[in-house]
Amino acid sequence: MASDNKPNPSNNYLKYSNLGLQLLLGIGLAGWLGYLLDNFLEIDFPAFMLTFGFMAFGGMLYQIYRTLSKE
Repeated sequence: MASDNKPNPSNNYLKYSNLGLQLLLGIGLAGWLGYLLDNFLEIDFPAFMLTFGFMAFGGMLYQIYRTLSKE
């Protein structure tokens, strides 16, 4: 009966927390890579950081839309 205490993978809490973590980590990673590229190219305005961040945000929102529309 020890298997009854394990969380169900289809639990809504786990599913939505995973989507939130993907959103945060994806935008954070893209922004960090853009920041590194801006520093490497010695650009004063954070153009690549903003561009990569907005592109990741759009991509992650599309991924969340696809995941939620499957239900």
